[in-house]
Amino acid sequence: MKNFFILYENIEPYSSGYLEIDKHKIYYEECGNPNGKPAVFLHGGPGGGGSTRVRGFFNPELYRIIIFDQRGCGRSKPHACIENNTTWDLVDDIERLKEKLGIKKWLVFGGSWGSTLSLAYAQTYPNSVSELVLRGIFMLRDKELKWFYQDGASRIFPEAWEGFLKPIKEEDRNNLMDAYYKIFTGDDDKKKMEAAVAWSKWEGSVSTLSHKPDMVSSYSESKFALAFALIENHYFVNKGFLDNEDQLISSSSIDKIRHIPAKIIQGRYDIVCPMETAWELSKNLPEAQLIIAPSSGHSAFEKEITHELIKATEEFAKNE
Repeated sequence: MKNFFILYENIEPYSSGYLEIDKHKIYYEECGNPNGKPAVFLHGGPGGGGSTRVRGFFNPELYRIIIFDQRGCGRSKPHACIENNTTWDLVDDIERLKEKLGIKKWLVFGGSWGSTLSLAYAQTYPNSVSELVLRGIFMLRDKELKWFYQDGASRIFPEAWEGFLKPIKEEDRNNLMDAYYKIFTGDDDKKKMEAAVAWSKWEGSVSTLSHKPDMVSSYSESKFALAFALIENHYFVNKGFLDNEDQLISSSSIDKIRHIPAKIIQGRYDIVCPMETAWELSKNLPEAQLIIAPSSGHSAFEKEITHELIKATEEFAKNE
């Protein structure tokens, strides 16, 4: 019988603070060993925020674990703010935080949108990254966005999709992301909140292979949903603020990171970020190890995926 790695027990931060840039106050915390191998956790969404559980992907005796909440979400302020909030603002925030903390290089760990941001950061600051751990690969391409927000995942979870459609008038459903954007940028706060919960609940409903009511409930919480939905939608209607949709997977971009040890961990039955994207990345970056979790969906907290993520950090902890 296979022995699975499980999350390390929760530990409290030994340091926390805010990185202040523009009008944003970006929350960060440090856990584990102050003299350990530096690692930064990049959460999903965009707009998802960090959590206490994610500390458990790293051995606290071996790692100096840095977690921060990206602009506008989690414990960062102002909440749900999309002003000065782009991929490239976040990339520079990561580098500023690294410099503030006196770190030369760190392991970069990101899943879902966090994998997108990890690649964008590594390609911009390749000398700042010691290793990459990427999970649930997402490239913000048109086919990926349409799969999840227009036609694709809807066919597998029609009952959850019905809730996603509910805030949108029948005549506006030919472009759901744009229809949601009109609500989120409108003046009706009640409708905005209802739409935010519907948007967020849709993702929470399909993120695990087996149904997890507690995940659906957490994604439906109003404060979380507002930042999650508004920021995600803001990024997606703007195509991630990328120059072109293949920017992060193109040969010229990938060439900048071929020297970085990397692992790509992907659930076979990931409905949010289907396997095809991870496969394409692995073909363009054959230097990375692709690990397929054969009985898993999207969430980092599914048993197989948690095991592979911790296995990766255990292995990389041995690197100088």
